[in-house]
Amino acid sequence: MEFKWHYLGEQPRRLRSVFRSFGVTNSLLKVAIFHGGQMRINDRVAWAIDQVEPGDVVYLVVPNEPANPTITVSDQTFEIAYEDEDFLVINKEAGVATVPAHHVAVQDSLVNRVKGYYQRQNYPNQVTHVATRLDKDTSGLVVFPKHRFAHAVLDRQLKARQVKKEYLAMVQGRLTVSHGYIDAPIRRDPDSFVKRLVAPDGKASATEYWCERVTDTTSLVRVRLHTGRTHQIRVHFSFLGHPLLGDDMYGTGFGMPRQALHCQRVSFYSPFKQKVISVAAPLPTDFQRAEDEWLN
Repeated sequence: MEFKWHYLGEQPRRLRSVFRSFGVTNSLLKVAIFHGGQMRINDRVAWAIDQVEPGDVVYLVVPNEPANPTITVSDQTFEIAYEDEDFLVINKEAGVATVPAHHVAVQDSLVNRVKGYYQRQNYPNQVTHVATRLDKDTSGLVVFPKHRFAHAVLDRQLKARQVKKEYLAMVQGRLTVSHGYIDAPIRRDPDSFVKRLVAPDGKASATEYWCERVTDTTSLVRVRLHTGRTHQIRVHFSFLGHPLLGDDMYGTGFGMPRQALHCQRVSFYSPFKQKVISVAAPLPTDFQRAEDEWLN
């Protein structure tokens, strides 16, 4: 796969430095140098220490990525919310895991489905990079970078909290503030492999929310994550005393057959398109039905 940039700096710079200015990581440079890739300045093969002059065009070539043979292929379909040469964003249905689980007989996660999709499309890169995840019974947007460079770009943005994710959730009871901020550390529950809880020795966790609609029994909230802990929204609203409808792990399971949580919007910067990619996903039928029942 080839990436191309026009260097518009005012002073000569080493090729390595120019690549870094365009978001190329050290690990990606190592792939180009040691694992079958190539670097070029204009029409000549170059080394990382070579000088790049203002106006030069630089190229980074990395080898295509073969599929992971340990991941099985699923031919089940999924809804594509957005796709370009670098990113695939899927509107995941509830009931489908994001990544394969070891304890199930038939692997049918999004990763397995995406592998099948990449094969059918005959994409040059066959590795199913996944950057964001959702719980099995949460619906909404999941981002799959389509090559290692896109994955590195998004991973850096995630660590810098530059990827914006918004959710809709229905919680039990009437919330009394229109805008709230939950700052409560989360760690693993020592009595459970899966469950999390709020505890002073947990990792910093922050959730911001806005009330969209409220009744005496239920509140619809728009949620923005400022950290990305496992089960964060579910744990934080349970901690407030307002567990999500349908959440039988952190609440009573009341109101829906699965937790009422949907990742509605995601936005991130694509250096390949040089613009912000913003994607939205409509509410699934079961969420809309529960909203009509509990908020009217």
